[in-house]
Amino acid sequence: MASSSSHASLSRRARALTALALLCLAACGTAPRDAAPAPLPAAAGGHTQAPDAGMVSSAHPLATEAGLEVLRRGGSAIDAAVAVQAMLGLVEPQSSGLLGGAIVLHYDAASGRVDSWIGRERAPAGAGPGMFSDADGRPLSRAEAMLSGRATGVPGALPALELAHAAHGTLEWSSLFESTARRAELGFAVTPRLHRHIAGRFPQASAPDVVALFAGPDGTPLRIGDTFRNPAYAASLRTIAARGADALRSGPLADQLAARVAAPPHAARMTPADLQAEVAERSDPICRPLRAHVLCVAPPPASGVGLLQLMLLLDGTDIAARGPDDPLAWYLFAEASRLMYADRDHYVGDPRFADVPVQGLLDPDYLAARRALIGPRAAAGAPAHGRPPGAPARDVDATDEPAGTSHLVVVDARGNAVSMTTTIESYFGSGRVVGGMLLNNQLTDFSWGPGAAAANAIAPGKRPRSSMSPVIVLDRDGGFVGAIGSPGGNAIPAYIAKTLVGWLYWDLPLQDAVALPNLVARGERFNGEADAFAPELRAALSALGVDVVAGAGEDSGLHGVAREGHALHGAADPRREGVAARP
Repeated sequence: MASSSSHASLSRRARALTALALLCLAACGTAPRDAAPAPLPAAAGGHTQAPDAGMVSSAHPLATEAGLEVLRRGGSAIDAAVAVQAMLGLVEPQSSGLLGGAIVLHYDAASGRVDSWIGRERAPAGAGPGMFSDADGRPLSRAEAMLSGRATGVPGALPALELAHAAHGTLEWSSLFESTARRAELGFAVTPRLHRHIAGRFPQASAPDVVALFAGPDGTPLRIGDTFRNPAYAASLRTIAARGADALRSGPLADQLAARVAAPPHAARMTPADLQAEVAERSDPICRPLRAHVLCVAPPPASGVGLLQLMLLLDGTDIAARGPDDPLAWYLFAEASRLMYADRDHYVGDPRFADVPVQGLLDPDYLAARRALIGPRAAAGAPAHGRPPGAPARDVDATDEPAGTSHLVVVDARGNAVSMTTTIESYFGSGRVVGGMLLNNQLTDFSWGPGAAAANAIAPGKRPRSSMSPVIVLDRDGGFVGAIGSPGGNAIPAYIAKTLVGWLYWDLPLQDAVALPNLVARGERFNGEADAFAPELRAALSALGVDVVAGAGEDSGLHGVAREGHALHGAADPRREGVAARP
């Protein structure tokens, strides 16, 4: 695997010295800020927390409360994250679940160590380049592929959480699911966002399993305010509480999973060997200094390296001296984003199958060469990928990544933190249900093009590239500064980078940085929240060649926590229904 610097696994003092040395080598041309910003005020949607009491930020109030209940019992950050994910699978099933995948970052306050667990789904042994073609060899449509049995990868979220809990849990695993199981039996009120997906026009919304799951007593689809109960999910959670990830490796749930994948249309085979293979793994994060901070992200197949590349590209510009009302700041952000995406799309894949040039993509000289391509006006056409040191030759990438993801952040009373992005891929995954849980359609995240040498080409046992990019931010002594992440498909790195610019460069409160307009510049397009930019700012961007148009796909769902001194400040994206709260 292409690996990262190992700052996060060193002692705080050693890592601080390493970070300082790298700051000198990074050629970013900017000294650290002379003074820390004033303590952040409470912001709308967020919460200012008393010293060391903990914080949970997630995409639904019931999920946040599930995490808080665990913290009140003395649980650790990872204990609470398990409970939050269990509840999200009930109340936000369009976005994530225990039959999906996840990327988990964990900060250990006692040692200052950051670890990552990769729970990205893997293709079964029967997967291959032609799996999304029909019997005559014609490519399936996107809708056909997403609804097929072939779309589902071996789930990785539950195994990743189990590994992380074994390392950092303090409460019994079996105690983390019962509150959600009871809620599944009692039910909860359908929210506007969930209803929007139940009534959606995308293919999964009309899939038979989804229609049945969200049907009311009279057989009609549930409406806003109706009570949704999922007793099958309650039973599944109790099985998982008792057996852990083994519940998906053998036994009734595993058998049902294999049978549902094997059902038409376009059936697949998920064997006992596939289900019993090691899906999740611990890996070293990638950490790099950024001015007064150190950013830690998960390695490939996650897209943290792309997020780091974007931030380091921006660090060599004067964007920090500008601000959110300056069109040149957004212009720099857009052009640096396009360069990053060109590289990420071409080179990032599963490092067990593709040599990902992580070090080359973050090499200071390479970054300087890429940054020099940013001219006085947006370049015409899609920018080409570069050739970082150590980069292999690759075929053209043809990945088309849809949206359907969530993010959560937990900080416990001891200062440990979790930043976790979790997904079933498209909204409602493959539209198939087992034990009250939606199956993922993660394998449609592979490149479907003819290029077998593409970094993200389909292969047996391989994990598709993921845009998930959870972040943990440290100070230069290795102390916790904050954590952030977002859903949004391939827009995830842009959503997070925008927030980091506002938070770390422009000294905005984290909640205000989250609320900044989204701009996703990739290829030839500049998508974003066009109407959220002031008319004069949008006109100035257009004069620079950046014509912001409303984008398709998923809104951001940024959730994070920032620490200032001993106070924690939670942030929840106003574009979703989540909250940040204290125990």
